[in-house]
Amino acid sequence: MKVTLDLTLDQRQTAVDALSAASGLPKSRIKDAMTKGACWTFRKGRQLRLRRAKQELDAGTRLLLYYDSAVLERTPPEPTLLADQRRYTVWFKPHGLLTQGSQWGDHCSLLRRVEQSLKRPVFLVHRLDAEAAGLVLIAHDRQAAGALSRRFAERTMSKIYRARVQGIPEPAEQRLDAPLDGKPARTWLRLLRAETDTDTSVLEVRIETGRKHQIRRHLAGIGHPIVGDRVYGTAASVPMQLMAVRLSFTCPLLGRPVDYGLPDEQRLQ
Repeated sequence: MKVTLDLTLDQRQTAVDALSAASGLPKSRIKDAMTKGACWTFRKGRQLRLRRAKQELDAGTRLLLYYDSAVLERTPPEPTLLADQRRYTVWFKPHGLLTQGSQWGDHCSLLRRVEQSLKRPVFLVHRLDAEAAGLVLIAHDRQAAGALSRRFAERTMSKIYRARVQGIPEPAEQRLDAPLDGKPARTWLRLLRAETDTDTSVLEVRIETGRKHQIRRHLAGIGHPIVGDRVYGTAASVPMQLMAVRLSFTCPLLGRPVDYGLPDEQRLQ
């Protein structure tokens, strides 16, 4: 069941009362949708999630509801905290967990899970596709978020991935620099293991730019799509076999080089 509403209150009342009356949905479902981030309002020109069901709202308040029972019923996989530097943390994001939420909710996102787990503010530093798994940095104040984001923007953040692809690329080490969306893009790959019995191989992949789906598109472009990539390859019985396994950079907050690697037991085998 999917319901979308754009509602302006004509009298002072709670969001749960107004949305339930306008949508015909029980208040219990509206409360659940609000808790999971599917209700929005506007404050000082900004669109913000509204979670407090019993909050009294003035007449003229605009509410948005994006209710999708299929989304709200999902149970998110749990992320794992790998390092805590107080002003930022390093997490393992499993396959299927969003980095951030959408208009339909955020309970299945890493940002929300971290916020609930640590009881700290959360700020997005970089993204990882929902279908991929691996290391993600989460900042806990705006200054830390800005400083870490600049490392990505300045390309001083070393990002290493592992991918299992269809076929065996030749040569064993390559630089892929086909432009994406009219912008320069550069990906380096190195063959780690050829699996001739399944005609697949495991690659170490490093990127210098951060275009949308860069690794997936570059690998598919040379005829070696990632196993399980439903968009650029073929669906499989396993999650998309792409994992961010290492982040290395000079930390602007700690003032020294840092190197975060995924434990062997969590790496793509």
